[in-house]
Amino acid sequence: MAMLTIRNLPEEVRRALRMRAAQHGRSTEAEVRSILEEVVKPQGRVKLGSLLTEIGRRADLTDEDLAVFERVRDKTPEEPVLFE
Repeated sequence: MAMLTIRNLPEEVRRALRMRAAQHGRSTEAEVRSILEEVVKPQGRVKLGSLLTEIGRRADLTDEDLAVFERVRDKTPEEPVLFE
């Protein structure tokens, strides 16, 4: 697990975090983790796999259509990129 240090946090913010944590029955640290997770991982976000599945459904692709893609796909391993 990564650690994060927050410097120069105003006292009123620290107090508000402590009060909010107490209202939710958890530590201040757990409350901050919850807030950060809520902000950076919103529930309404669209995940790539879900998006691709929805595109396939809208295009009415069947398993047979997908099998064609699999047959014609180039399966040769890619050469690594060299940055020189």
